[in-house]
Amino acid sequence: MNIRISTEALSGSDNNLLWSGALYGLKRLQEFDHQLFFLTEDLSKQQQQLLENEKITSVKTLPDAIDLQIIAEKNDLKALDNDGSEIETAPDWIALSNKICFPTRKATQERKTAETDISIAVNLDGTGRSNISTGLNFFDHMLEQIAKHGLIDLDISCTGDLEVDEHHTIEDVAITLGKTINDALDNKIGIQRYGFALPMDETLATVALDFSGRPYLKFDGSFKRDVVGDFPTEMVEHFFYSLAINLQATLHISIDGKNDHHQIEGCFKGFARCLRAAISRNERNLNVLPTTKNLL
Repeated sequence: MNIRISTEALSGSDNNLLWSGALYGLKRLQEFDHQLFFLTEDLSKQQQQLLENEKITSVKTLPDAIDLQIIAEKNDLKALDNDGSEIETAPDWIALSNKICFPTRKATQERKTAETDISIAVNLDGTGRSNISTGLNFFDHMLEQIAKHGLIDLDISCTGDLEVDEHHTIEDVAITLGKTINDALDNKIGIQRYGFALPMDETLATVALDFSGRPYLKFDGSFKRDVVGDFPTEMVEHFFYSLAINLQATLHISIDGKNDHHQIEGCFKGFARCLRAAISRNERNLNVLPTTKNLL
């Protein structure tokens, strides 16, 4: 990627120093094969020396195509696309370089039928924040587990025909959530792909996940109660079936326990931890698609 950097984004407020974290951030961008362009002559001699010491150099001529522009605005650094739209913002170069190397993965979906009206927003690189309202309190609580333990931000709003029963709401939320997460993953380059398990008191929930592109659910478990809170236990398997199909993922869930609340919560928490592991990225596999088929 070709990145143009304004002088203000390098020098900050002191002509003898560089913006906070600049040496680390610029070096990191170069190590990830990003091409940097900045006007060296606009920097002070000391600033030029600091860059030279770390072998941080500008390409000699401005590339024909600029993929990203980095500017300074007040106390923040901003990364803009060619249209001038803000892509990322950060207070220092360390944080900004991390966001450029590992772009935030977000997606939204809306789904409206004669039975439900659903809006979902996902940030796979979030902090576990959630804002969920489906009209089913126990279901909301379970979806919160996915956000909290999956370390993703999740906004879900659903108005459904609960006067009929709970089926359409639970099924359609699963469908829309699966599609939203799949959209946020985009081409899946850099993900770990697989994730695994979780004990909860007397219950053992074993969950295995593979973003294989081959949707499948294997569910082993049973419940004694018909309903937990306002959630029909028969919908647990159906929720995960609808989710797996729309995630385009292979999902295996096995639960064994005595308390149905614990069993259901174990399924959701186990899935969340699997999701967190499977979508995680690191510098070693940044540009790696984890398959020999070159397609997931």
